[in-house]
Amino acid sequence: MDDIALTKAARARVLGVARSTLYYHKQQPERDWRMKVAIEEVLRQHPSYGHRRIATTLGRKDERPVLRVMKLFGIKPYRRRGRRWKKTKKQAIEYPNVLMTMTPSRIHDAWVSDFTHLGWKGHDVSVATVMDVYTRLVLGLSVLTTHGSILVTQALWSALLNNPRPTIFHSDNGVEYNALAFREVLTSLGITISRSKKGCPWENGYQESFYDKFKVELGDPSRFDTLGELVAEIYRTVHYYNTARIHSAFDMPPRSFAQLQVPVTMQLIV
Repeated sequence: MDDIALTKAARARVLGVARSTLYYHKQQPERDWRMKVAIEEVLRQHPSYGHRRIATTLGRKDERPVLRVMKLFGIKPYRRRGRRWKKTKKQAIEYPNVLMTMTPSRIHDAWVSDFTHLGWKGHDVSVATVMDVYTRLVLGLSVLTTHGSILVTQALWSALLNNPRPTIFHSDNGVEYNALAFREVLTSLGITISRSKKGCPWENGYQESFYDKFKVELGDPSRFDTLGELVAEIYRTVHYYNTARIHSAFDMPPRSFAQLQVPVTMQLIV
């Protein structure tokens, strides 16, 4: 049978999703994105504001839509935790946050990346990921016991291995992402570099929110006897997030939502 001629019910069986999901449309994405940008602009001026003060600043009497969008995009106000400010060196090149002026409307419009650290039996294990903004799929993953630009570079190449290059690549201003070798990979592929404004971690809230949930699902890393067991569980947890865990933005796992965005004949490898 010609794939194009598949009925809705047959296509649902091929994708392994309920037939009703084929009629799913992401709810008011442009409106939510505009509010997200407005919230981030308020936080640039008032980093500690919660959703109530943000709503007041935006002139909104109903604070619930602001709270919903903040949860949807993983936006959290900055909380200083007693650490002294450190003066950072001025970067040779600074990049604007392109996601403040464009709205991703399809898969691979924009990727975001970040990394986190896990403590395992007195050792530091670093995990870096690359996520598609529109589908929230984790496309790239890297796990190393060392830390540096190689960590985020491996995550990037992991994403590029089975996916077309994105239009935009967004991250924070960490030295790992500012490394010349890393930036040259992006520029050589014609990918636009986007960065969060300094001191505004919520502008990469997609990844911040993912790691919050990832660490809960992973549990205590030190329960594993070997590093290999821990690494295997990290990959299993990311696979679970992609394929089984229902994402609140879509009411389905990210992979199921992504499969609705591509023809049946295309194989989505994640």
